[in-house]
Amino acid sequence: MAAPSSNAGKTSVATGLVAAFTARGLTVSPHKVGPDYIDPGYSGLAAGRPGRNLDPWLVGEERIAPLFLRGAMHPGPADVAVVEGVMGLFDGASHPSVEPGFASTAHVAGLLRAPVVLVVDASSQARSVAALVHGFATFDPAVRLGGVVLNRVGSDRHESILREALGAAGVPVLGAVRRMEQLHTPSRHLGLIPAAERSDAALATVRRLGEVVASSVDLDAVLALARSAPPLDARPWNPAAEVATSPGRPRIAVAGGPAFTFGYAENTELLEAAGAEVVTVDPLRDEVLPPGTAGLVVGGGFPEVHAAELSANESLRAEVAALAARGAPVAAECAGLLYLARELDGVPMCGVLDVATAMSPRLTLGYRSAVAVSDSVLAPAGTRVRGHEFHRTHADPPAGRDGAWRWSEAGPEGFVAGSVHASYLHLNWAGSPQLASRFVTACARRSEHARAHR
Repeated sequence: MAAPSSNAGKTSVATGLVAAFTARGLTVSPHKVGPDYIDPGYSGLAAGRPGRNLDPWLVGEERIAPLFLRGAMHPGPADVAVVEGVMGLFDGASHPSVEPGFASTAHVAGLLRAPVVLVVDASSQARSVAALVHGFATFDPAVRLGGVVLNRVGSDRHESILREALGAAGVPVLGAVRRMEQLHTPSRHLGLIPAAERSDAALATVRRLGEVVASSVDLDAVLALARSAPPLDARPWNPAAEVATSPGRPRIAVAGGPAFTFGYAENTELLEAAGAEVVTVDPLRDEVLPPGTAGLVVGGGFPEVHAAELSANESLRAEVAALAARGAPVAAECAGLLYLARELDGVPMCGVLDVATAMSPRLTLGYRSAVAVSDSVLAPAGTRVRGHEFHRTHADPPAGRDGAWRWSEAGPEGFVAGSVHASYLHLNWAGSPQLASRFVTACARRSEHARAHR
């Protein structure tokens, strides 16, 4: 599912398609091109299984088909997969190290040999839609444009004009969705509000999107198009084949709940494959860490929205600080960095790091090619990774005496202090599975040390 540009309604139509197929009794595998965590939350909610990202920048071209097949086969085989694109069809990573269009929807569609459905915002055009679609259909002969879903159509007459124009252009119209502002998904400073935060409201929105798409789109035609995709010459990604297994089965707590909703499914799967027992802790609700916690992973999310509640949970904040003080491995990304800081927007956080963090008017967003500055529980110095930044907060100072990563001449970023690694950089560990191995090994050693000194 692609679009000529952002804000064409691609997420709504893709999520509705997943919900409509699921309501038919099909098992749907939802995917998302690019690094975004939020959109897969909605399609995952609609499908009842994790929405998985497909990002060549983060994991490498060679892993796209295997990761896609992992999602299509796990936790059970799917009948159909729906891949939501990113930005415009041909918009990719803007980085000097890659060719134009790298990590675009078109790039991923090519790696998957998948047909493309273009979602077009028709609200301000009539016959011109044919010229637009013709351009997208012919721009790259390697991209197979299988049809169009017209979105935000105004009336029966408007739909008739659009269909007639596209019929002359030879591109099938698979559906026409009318303007429905009541289905607008609430946004905040980093995009859509995560599905996990909206709970009942998100479920209702997803259900309604499914009903709208089922009544507006030819689902049989879309399924026939999906079935026309040729087989992939790849094997499903297997986390157990990517990492060495540490003994002792250390217990690693991973932050979850409404404040920490950003995370790639592969990270947890790699921790488990490396020998860890992974348990979830909700810093908004849980007052203690799970018994026997040997390590902690705090990923991304919106702690700035929940700062007062996180701060009010003094018991867990003290436990996290004590865990870090005992030398237990802690890995924090973005929101995790804010949570470990001394304060966030003036309210106390865990105080693991002597850092003040606050909201900023500036959006920091982009792919990063980074190198580890210091030895840490995640990586030895000199390790190269690819990640992305996505935040409207800043840290003062931006780096510790021992930084985490460097990706520009501005200097190091993040913090390595003892067994703590904290940074704004988001990583999909499927692209660097050795990070999971190293972290679990450090947790296993810590757990063994703790047992020896009881």
